[in-house]
Amino acid sequence: MTNTVRRGLLALATLASVISFPAQAGSPSSRALLDSLATAAPTLDRKVLDKAIAAMDCAVSNGLDAAERLAVIDFSRPSSEQRLWIFDLERRKLVLQDFVAHGQNSGDNFATRFSNNVGSHQTSLGLFRTQETYVGKHGYSLRMDGLEPGINDRARERAIVVHSADYVDPSWIGRQGRIGRSQGCPAVRPEIGQQVVDHLKGGQYMFAYYPDQDWLQSSAYLNCSPSRVSAVIAPLRDPRS
Repeated sequence: MTNTVRRGLLALATLASVISFPAQAGSPSSRALLDSLATAAPTLDRKVLDKAIAAMDCAVSNGLDAAERLAVIDFSRPSSEQRLWIFDLERRKLVLQDFVAHGQNSGDNFATRFSNNVGSHQTSLGLFRTQETYVGKHGYSLRMDGLEPGINDRARERAIVVHSADYVDPSWIGRQGRIGRSQGCPAVRPEIGQQVVDHLKGGQYMFAYYPDQDWLQSSAYLNCSPSRVSAVIAPLRDPRS
């Protein structure tokens, strides 16, 4: 092998080591999980579920603990449809599928605008990790930390939490074509509020999806970037410890 060829191969190997490739649920165990959850939730777009699992796998492979449950919200669907799924990852089963609200400034029936800004009253995309429960103005609620820099990492500052709300009411759909809207929180029906919070409390993952090209191309988790991911998750304490 000539020195020129050797140097070329070394350069290619070095380049491959620093490029961040889009995350996929590609390992055998992740593919098996994807197959099981897709079978359990046939109405959830498999590509969205794949991205959710890949983002979660990226977080776990870079230092966060594995979770027992995963929530997926597909904001490409209208609020008049059930677009929240909660999975039991250990049993590989669907726990719940239901309605979920988006922020009032994100759109009418469809959410099309997303923000990380305080006071925006818009929904945020990306991967979240759930934390502690509390009782506030909406009753039993659940705080979350956004894990994506510039995308959702101001969630706690913005008080973006899981809570129940009377306006998440399917009976509204016939009158106004949609359920009510929040100030950015993924609010759920009062009838299932406690169930949702109990399933998701204490270090589970939530993934909020929309085909926003800027986010898809820049996400530290969908394009699994160890240096960017590690910098975000390092300060996070395991809420189950």
